[in-house]
Amino acid sequence: MQLLFLGTGAGMPSKQRNTSALILKLLEERGTVWLFDCGEATQHQILHTTIKPRKIEKIFITHMHGDHIFGLPGLLGSRSFQGGDEPLEIYGPVGIKDYVTMTLKISRTHLTYPIVFHELVEGKVFEDRLMTVETRLLDHVIPSYGFRISQHPLPPKLQINKALLLGVPKGPLLAALKNGQDVELSDGTWVRSSDVTDAEERGFIVTILGDSRFCQAAIELAYDADVLVHEATFDGSAIKMAGEYGHSTVFEAAETARRANAHTLIMNHISARFLPEDEKLLLKQMREIHTCGFIARDFMEFEWIQHEKKIRKKQGSHL
Repeated sequence: MQLLFLGTGAGMPSKQRNTSALILKLLEERGTVWLFDCGEATQHQILHTTIKPRKIEKIFITHMHGDHIFGLPGLLGSRSFQGGDEPLEIYGPVGIKDYVTMTLKISRTHLTYPIVFHELVEGKVFEDRLMTVETRLLDHVIPSYGFRISQHPLPPKLQINKALLLGVPKGPLLAALKNGQDVELSDGTWVRSSDVTDAEERGFIVTILGDSRFCQAAIELAYDADVLVHEATFDGSAIKMAGEYGHSTVFEAAETARRANAHTLIMNHISARFLPEDEKLLLKQMREIHTCGFIARDFMEFEWIQHEKKIRKKQGSHL
């Protein structure tokens, strides 16, 4: 699993940051990618990456403000022009279906694939044998949602050399052991699956939040998350202003991570008032409350390391 930030700014594009868009790369897990929010010019940002629009399986929209949705019609059209024919699922607040269908109809944009819309209510919005996605309503000036993406526990790994030493022949008995079944050998000996498999591993948990004031729902969505992506539109000196506009400060993002026991905080949705040289101050404020974290920049990529149970910035990511 990797997180690739396409747009990390707040409200409008700037020279340093585009508007909100985040790719969750699940190529190893399911061979697809998921997109969270789609601000203006998201498809232009994608051109600077290896992402293929036809690989986008699901789009999750946190809320209906323009800096989170204005790139959606263009991306949907380009996905069709570039040979995308697989169905696309879009999850978003009430109004997302009307917005998309209206813009496509008025612009006479024909798609070569069907769209399945899911207008959000709190709770579990998706589950299959690999992943679960849950959502909660946050505290913004319009309905804004956060998402908790949980990978199901990974199947136990078979210690194949140990099984072979115990006399298990290559073939279906090894597969049965890997799937948790005890097996009987030809001489009547039983081999227990638990004796030749590693313990089941917990999958990753990623929490991606829309715009929000500090709130309990965000803490609950982020509980024990490996990665929390949280807006930090303002620095710690602007708590009153942040509240008035329905946003969070760096301090509040860090406090959410601390209370939720989230491992790594990635701060996002940064106001254009902050230039690259201001980021040291923002990180300093964050680390007063939560020590492990980053400030996202456009095209920055983070990779989940399963065996180390941690997220790290990939080598070669933009500084």
